[in-house]
Amino acid sequence: MKFVRNILITGGAGFIGSHVVRLFVNKYPDYHIINLDKLTYAGNLANLEDIEDSPNYTFVKADICDFDTVLNLFKEYAIDGVIHLAAESHVDRSIKDPFTFAQTNVMGTLSLLQAAKVCWDDHFEDKRFYHISTDEVYGSLNQEGTFFTEKTSYDPHSPYSASKASSDHFVRAFHDTYGLPTIVTNCSNNYGPYQFPEKLIPLFINNIRHQKPLPVYGKGLNVRDWLYVVDHARAIDLIFHKGKIAETYNIGGFNEWKNIDLIKIIVKTVDRLLGFAPGSSERLITYVTDRAGHDLRYAIDSNKLKNELGWEPSLQFEEGIEETVRWYLEHQEWMDRITSGEYENYYKGMYSNR
Repeated sequence: MKFVRNILITGGAGFIGSHVVRLFVNKYPDYHIINLDKLTYAGNLANLEDIEDSPNYTFVKADICDFDTVLNLFKEYAIDGVIHLAAESHVDRSIKDPFTFAQTNVMGTLSLLQAAKVCWDDHFEDKRFYHISTDEVYGSLNQEGTFFTEKTSYDPHSPYSASKASSDHFVRAFHDTYGLPTIVTNCSNNYGPYQFPEKLIPLFINNIRHQKPLPVYGKGLNVRDWLYVVDHARAIDLIFHKGKIAETYNIGGFNEWKNIDLIKIIVKTVDRLLGFAPGSSERLITYVTDRAGHDLRYAIDSNKLKNELGWEPSLQFEEGIEETVRWYLEHQEWMDRITSGEYENYYKGMYSNR
């Protein structure tokens, strides 16, 4: 079958990536979607069981830092578009192991950029390199009523955010130096189905289910802007097709919550759906020493994306939380396979490194 486009999506077995892969495979049957994922601890092909046999979908197990492999993939599949999501993304892990974050997030991005530059060879018409980043590159907002915009100066405070800031700069430099057709987006905290359970929302849903402690950094007053992952995937689709080359777009949910207030909503929702006494699981909240370099507040101004491309979130936070909690409680086997480590053997031996 001859495809209209050949799109490389990196990190497509991860949380956000799996939603983007699923959307593109189902929405664009005339696109060939190549999912490149190393299948590190956060990559899980069980996230994509429903589309793994689709005729327009190909999975490749490989490391984005392996330049020769990446270059060969560009040539083999005649890649004309990249949606780059592959990244190490957990702040606590970056504090313990900054080298891995620099390697994957910086050198891996550079590997993809160089492969695109070599293979596209200045023939950039209908080509697009779309790099997904984070609002954490902007640092911390300490004043209420202020928001990160596309013109906010970078001020990363963790090894994770520093590595993502560096990768953003490399993407923009490849446009400015070589003319590579790039786009960068910076997004707020995502939540929803298939999120690895080291992250706050699925971790707390699972801990309440098992009546385990709910560890809260500091006093729980740090503020985050939350976006339902399906809405993020919709934004990525829109920006990939209609966004302007060399532009940056911020993607936010217009949903700011203090961590402690978010946790109480999760407790209330899980208690209700599991038939526990209302609010009884609040006793599991345990305050722990604050994270090093913990930014106080993130908040995204998405008005550029809304005004120029017409995107806005489809779900209010309470609706999204309800859907999210229900999904995790209805997919306890998926969660149990991850927390037990069984998921790591799910496709063991089925895919070899190229």
